[in-house]
Amino acid sequence: MKNILQVRGGAGDLTKADVNVSPKDNLYLAVNSAWQKDAVIPADRTEIGVNTEIDMRIEKRMKDDLAALLAGKEDVNSVPNLAKAVDFYKLALNIDQRNAEKTAPIQADLHELLALKDFSDFNTLAASNLNQILNSAVILPFAFEVDADMKNTQKHALYFAGPGTFLPDTSSYQAPDAEKLLQILAKQTQHLLELAGVETAEAEVIIKSGLIFDQKLAKVVKSSEEWSDYPACYNPISLAEFLIKFKSFAIKTYLETLFDKLPERVIVMEPRYLDKIEALFNPDNFDQIKGWMLMKFINNSAKLLSQEMREAAFPFRQAVSGVAELPPVQRQAYYLTNDFFDEVLGVFYGQKYLGQAAKADITQMIKQMIKVYESRIANNTWLSQATKDKAIVKLNALVLKIGYPEKLEAIYDQLKVEPTVSLYENQKVCSVIRAKYNLSKLFKPVNRNVWLMPGNMNNACYDPQRNDITFPAGILQAPFYDLKQSRAANYGGIGATIAHEISHAFDNNGAQFDENGNLNNWWTKQDFDEFEKRTQAAVDLYDGVQYGPSKLNGKQIVAENIADLGGLTCAIQANKLEGGNMKDLFENYARSWAQIQRPAAIKTEVSVDVHDPQPTRVNIPVQCQKEFYETYQVGPTDGMWLDPEKRVEIW
Repeated sequence: MKNILQVRGGAGDLTKADVNVSPKDNLYLAVNSAWQKDAVIPADRTEIGVNTEIDMRIEKRMKDDLAALLAGKEDVNSVPNLAKAVDFYKLALNIDQRNAEKTAPIQADLHELLALKDFSDFNTLAASNLNQILNSAVILPFAFEVDADMKNTQKHALYFAGPGTFLPDTSSYQAPDAEKLLQILAKQTQHLLELAGVETAEAEVIIKSGLIFDQKLAKVVKSSEEWSDYPACYNPISLAEFLIKFKSFAIKTYLETLFDKLPERVIVMEPRYLDKIEALFNPDNFDQIKGWMLMKFINNSAKLLSQEMREAAFPFRQAVSGVAELPPVQRQAYYLTNDFFDEVLGVFYGQKYLGQAAKADITQMIKQMIKVYESRIANNTWLSQATKDKAIVKLNALVLKIGYPEKLEAIYDQLKVEPTVSLYENQKVCSVIRAKYNLSKLFKPVNRNVWLMPGNMNNACYDPQRNDITFPAGILQAPFYDLKQSRAANYGGIGATIAHEISHAFDNNGAQFDENGNLNNWWTKQDFDEFEKRTQAAVDLYDGVQYGPSKLNGKQIVAENIADLGGLTCAIQANKLEGGNMKDLFENYARSWAQIQRPAAIKTEVSVDVHDPQPTRVNIPVQCQKEFYETYQVGPTDGMWLDPEKRVEIW
């Protein structure tokens, strides 16, 4: 008789293929090992798997289509503003022109930053509306953004946050390889600055100062775990309270360059950072601030310049991700274009590749899943009737966004592309337009028809502030979804994904927003206390699970794991109602998350992502489903067995 130690996530190592393993011991490996043992990660990528292959399929289609548009073989007027996207792509693709320009496109902006003598100079630059440099290169040590007010989503509010650090997360600075990574960044930055004409001694001072400031930031800004608590970002204070936090930086003058009229209050997303802003952002720290901004500027700008600069800016990314080769120019050109024109390209993609039959079928599946969810809430054993009623109101208020939007957002009419100037200059102009467009929304009503994801994206999402779920055309393909595969397989793929996104309306973050998307407590205290107990059980279930070189942080990934658990449970119930084959469902669920990653990429993902790595998203949710035990006859001596009292069920 087998005597397998009971483990969360099944017996065995998910990073090592085992073609002889049974689904009873490890469902993920049983389904994916035959693929996994022969899979090869492309040199210019950090992973390969089902989702990467879909991404690559979308990317190839779009690059082929952009080539056809450039050649006049596709209609460039088929989607509004598509011609602009094609012009931008052509600029990004022209590496010969970028090589000829070398670092000339950035010289004026670089020297304006280098010329800053003191903090007073910086205040002057900021008062001139940043001379477009700071905004376009994202190098300020703080950020403002306009978004819907979490407690009144009909109106916009101004949000304030701190900057990102050089390493992927604040926790990265405690890792054993932190110093090595920072040394690689320092050497890379030295090379880039010298290529741009900065003297060696000056570059060394810039880098030394910049790294000191980054270390200070890392002790104050939020970690990924902290960011995972979305409602904790809502900390409104009056404008007067906000302004008084800044003693040295002319914050009021700066804001007056951004807005014709200032708001009455600011939503502070990082209160700890705001409390420390004067200690960080002051004349004594000027050289450190200047060094940090210059490091950000040169590293962010290099990708838009020559091949030599692209290659010089690669070592740090390589060290953090483990990727072996710099992605080719054509791939880079597509993603640079997609960064500004994603919705335009997404509509083109959706119109061309998503059929009406598939869209109608997906719509029906989503409506079916909502009915299943309603049934599960109605029959829930741990909620009071009052909370159930409000949950069902929220569920039935969900807005569905499938495929691609019918109308483009207004920003795309405003973006400008000038084919006669450099890629860097066009990127800067588009960045400034985008920043101004966002800030211009402050006193306008919220457009609830905006899509968070474009049609050419392989992903899906729930937006708590609009109470909507989005399924772009990009994800609506095999193995997640295919009209030709069984309904049960589709439930294991896109069905579980649909229910996953619905579950986000009731995860530890989404549960705090009402049917209108407002941050508003609609629970009884007793029910929410029980919900928090179950949420903690989900944290504990995943926390410390080993995957490759890293251990999962259960608190950081809890919202996604609540959604995974609820999504699979509801997909199973929908499949049972239709008499579907459970093995088809479980096997396609496991297949949908097949992936192998470079170890460095795993470490980075685990430190920053609110999702756990794809292979770890299979076995633990499955271990919590009684139908899995019934389907595969799993018993206490099998590797996939988890004692009933350890299984977590929330939705």
